[in-house]
Amino acid sequence: MGRILIVEDEEKIARFIELELIYEGYEVEKAFNGRDGLELAKTQPFDLILLDIMLPGLNGIEVLRRIRQFSDLPIILLTARDAVVDKVTGLDGGADDYITKPFAIEELLARIRAALRKRETNNELETSAELVIGDLRLDPNRREVRVKDTLVHLTKREFDLLYYLLENKNIVINRETLLEHIWGYDFSGGTNAVDVYIRYLRAKIEEPFGLKIIYTVRGVGYVIKDTFGNCS
Repeated sequence: MGRILIVEDEEKIARFIELELIYEGYEVEKAFNGRDGLELAKTQPFDLILLDIMLPGLNGIEVLRRIRQFSDLPIILLTARDAVVDKVTGLDGGADDYITKPFAIEELLARIRAALRKRETNNELETSAELVIGDLRLDPNRREVRVKDTLVHLTKREFDLLYYLLENKNIVINRETLLEHIWGYDFSGGTNAVDVYIRYLRAKIEEPFGLKIIYTVRGVGYVIKDTFGNCS
């Protein structure tokens, strides 16, 4: 099924999650502070990490930041805080999803399954050819994007969104479909997340180079067209 690391300082919660995951067929390791969790992530193979935000030693956001320096494995944040800023910070920092405590174990298991399925899809990118439209080049193998030979740094979610739009160029993709493919079918943040990340992409790959790549179809969604024009 997969190997999961739980980084959670509340031992009763960690044990409860561990027992449920074992029952579902997963292998589980636990850490009760940020430094131990980071060390396990560095030294042992995992398929997914459940990472609490409020941790002793290193907080979850810092652990996330450091893990993303060497790994892109799925990370789901566990948080007792419902503040939007925590969710945004975590997602922008490279988290794949979040769930707010208290949560139903069925919901957590569904999010884990969705994240693991998405990872399998991302692994398929390694056999994909480079995607090119005009001066924009996306290399799935290196997970690199260049515009006019300039390397553009994208977060994991920004890259996945751009790849999906490029892979379906000239096809208008509605927000619900983008949300399902990039965030997972059970993501609870709403379709506004798509609009936010489209703005992030435009700020990185369009505005600095005076180009128009991503088009909005009002009331429907977004499309990348074969044409690669200048912004007017």
